[in-house]
Amino acid sequence: MAGKLNLNADLGESFGPWSMGNDSAMLDIVDSANVACGFHGGDPAVMLETARLARENNVSIGAHPSFPDLQGFGRRRMDVSPAELEAMLIYQIGALQACAFASGAKVTHVKPHGALNNIACENRKIAEAIASAVWRVDPGLILLGPAASQIIHAGRDKGLPVVEEIFADRAYLDDGNLVPRGQPGAMIHGAEASLEHVMRIVGEGALISINGKRIPVNPQSICVHGDNETAAATAKKLREGLIAAGYLLLPLPDLLES
Repeated sequence: MAGKLNLNADLGESFGPWSMGNDSAMLDIVDSANVACGFHGGDPAVMLETARLARENNVSIGAHPSFPDLQGFGRRRMDVSPAELEAMLIYQIGALQACAFASGAKVTHVKPHGALNNIACENRKIAEAIASAVWRVDPGLILLGPAASQIIHAGRDKGLPVVEEIFADRAYLDDGNLVPRGQPGAMIHGAEASLEHVMRIVGEGALISINGKRIPVNPQSICVHGDNETAAATAKKLREGLIAAGYLLLPLPDLLES
């Protein structure tokens, strides 16, 4: 066996009459789901339904909190104090915990979304606010953050269980951050290209930037974004390719316990 990994996706991002992605198909493939908590996507009904489907598919559930930016899908930067941000995160995590409980499941991890996640990768104070919010809700919650980020360092310093994440469909800069959306080469298109990208990172234990720079990391979880038409096909290709290479794919709590 080559090792143990986790395959995750950002899901539950529909709200009201607006639908995004194919959550039912993704939940049949991935090991863990990062569920929107209403601030960038999702609503109470969607949160309940996503938690129910995740439980039925034995998929572990995580809160996917963001800035309060429904119109911008959480991808716009906001100037929020660490104290205000901490309160926002506690609110969102608690909302999903209630929905999961009502669906016969529980929340086991937290992964920040969008602009919040990107800022916290570099800004230690914001990363510490995220870690503090998670710890105050439940010190046993897993903090899922980008490999080589301040989120991972802040989580470890707070004593949280942490898991380092890589992205199957995003390219990296020389500093280990994602190439901003809209810039050339930011997205990796196609299932085959995504699998090749992931296998290089996992095989070398390093992020590989668009310029070929290698940044040593411990890749444990692989994210496939669920907000596009090819997400399920990409996730399926990744799962099949990783298993064929000898990797054991597990939900996040099992990944840390095994």
